[in-house]
Amino acid sequence: MKAEGKVFKYGDNVDTDVIIPARYLNSSDPAELATHCMEDIDKEFIHQVKKGDIIVANKNFGCGSSREHAPIAIKAAGVSCVIAETFARIFYRNSINIGLPIIECAEAAQGIEAGDEVEVDFDSGMIYNKTKGTEFKGQAFPEFMQKIIKAEGLVNYINSKEA
Repeated sequence: MKAEGKVFKYGDNVDTDVIIPARYLNSSDPAELATHCMEDIDKEFIHQVKKGDIIVANKNFGCGSSREHAPIAIKAAGVSCVIAETFARIFYRNSINIGLPIIECAEAAQGIEAGDEVEVDFDSGMIYNKTKGTEFKGQAFPEFMQKIIKAEGLVNYINSKEA
């Protein structure tokens, strides 16, 4: 499995309230949530993001509330992967549960800039910055997590096992 796209870069402690502001939580529709993704930290994000693009951030991405709306909004906006130095644990789990690939790699978070073209190989954990010609070794996803992501989330994965 791979992801490839242009990078949107953010700093430390990007919390769930800026990923999807609380005023939009009356909707659980992924398409509706996507239209407001990142708007309190980056008003242009939703107008510039394209299917496959990648978010890169520093420490503690996804801190704040435990709601699944944040990774759902990111995924529905077309983001193929989030790379960060570290993730809030509940955000990490929610992301895998809904099928949003995320990868921790401090070196990549520091060495990748906004606008860079990046490719991520989830089998090996390798992150390639095609703009700068650099590469980073992140944590590869275990096979069972790759299956959950391929199935577009835990519920679909479990349902497919029952069929």
